[in-house]
Amino acid sequence: MRHRIAVLALPDVVAFDLATPFQLLRRHYELTLCAAKAGPVQTTDGFPLVAARGLDALADADTVFVPGFAPRAWPPPAPALDALRVAHARGARVASICTGAFALGAAGLLDGRRVTTHWRHAQRLAELFPRARVDPDVLYVDEGDLLTSAGVAAGIDLCLHLLRTDHGADAANAAARQTVVAPHRPGGQAQFIERAVPPAEEGGLEATRAYALAHLDRPLTVKQLARHACTSERTFNRRFRQETGTTPLKWLHRQRVDHARRLLERSDVSIEEVARRCGFGSAAILRQHFRRATATTPTAYRRAFAGGVGSTAT
Repeated sequence: MRHRIAVLALPDVVAFDLATPFQLLRRHYELTLCAAKAGPVQTTDGFPLVAARGLDALADADTVFVPGFAPRAWPPPAPALDALRVAHARGARVASICTGAFALGAAGLLDGRRVTTHWRHAQRLAELFPRARVDPDVLYVDEGDLLTSAGVAAGIDLCLHLLRTDHGADAANAAARQTVVAPHRPGGQAQFIERAVPPAEEGGLEATRAYALAHLDRPLTVKQLARHACTSERTFNRRFRQETGTTPLKWLHRQRVDHARRLLERSDVSIEEVARRCGFGSAAILRQHFRRATATTPTAYRRAFAGGVGSTAT
C-alpha cells in the first residue's frame, strides 16, 4: 500500500498551498483532500474546493499536510485540532505550509520544537505559542515527525524535501523538472535573498558555481573560487551570500552530498570511490557530512534507493 497523505483544508484555505502537495507528490503517494467535513471549502482566492472526505481521513494517513489559511479563519475548528492531535500521537508525520503552522500550534504540536512560517507571520506565531522555537529566516524545518515551511513557494521546497527523503534524489529531481522549479533549495536557506541574481554580464558568480560543480572531486577552497571569480575572498563571500542565501562552503558541501546521493542511487562504485568523486577525500569524511545532511549513512541510503527504487517512510 502506498504512503497515504491527507491534505487538510481548513476554512479560507490558501489554494496555492493546498495544490502544492498534489502537484508534486501525487506520483509517489496516495493523496486525499479532506476538511472538517466532506464537501465545499472556501479558499482565500474566492472559489470553493470540494473535500472528498472529512476528518476520518486523518485516522489512516501516514502524513498529514496542513496548508496555509487566512487569519480571519482563526481559530481552526476544534474537531480538526483534535484530529491532528490524535493523528500525531499515533505516529503520523505532520507538515504545514505557511500559516498552517498556526493550526499545529493550536493543536499543541509545536511546543519545544523548532518551526517556521511565512516571515510576515513569524512574530505572531512566536507570541501565540511561546514554547515553540520560531525561526523566521529559513525555508523549512524538518523535525522528523513534524515539518513546517515558510510561505507559498517554500511549500514546493518542503514537498521536494519529502520526496528526496522518502524516495531519493532522482524522484525529487524528476518532480522538480516536471514542475520547472529548482530541484533543491535547502531548508536553511534564507526566505528571501537580498537581491536577485544578476546576469553574467553584470558580474554574477554563476560561472564560478558551474566551475565548482564541474570539479567537485577536487579540494576546492573559497580562495580558489574567489580567484576564479577574479575578486577578493571578502567580496566573493558577500556576493555569494547575496546570490544564493548561503555561504560558499555550505553550498559546496550541499553540492557534494547531492552528488554522492546520485552516485549511490545510480552506480555500484565503492563508498571510498564515491567519497573521492565528490571531493570528500575519504569514506569517513563522506559519512560524517552525509549523515549530517540526511540523517542516514551512505550504505543505508544506497540500500534504500539504489536503482531508483525508494522506500516509503512511515
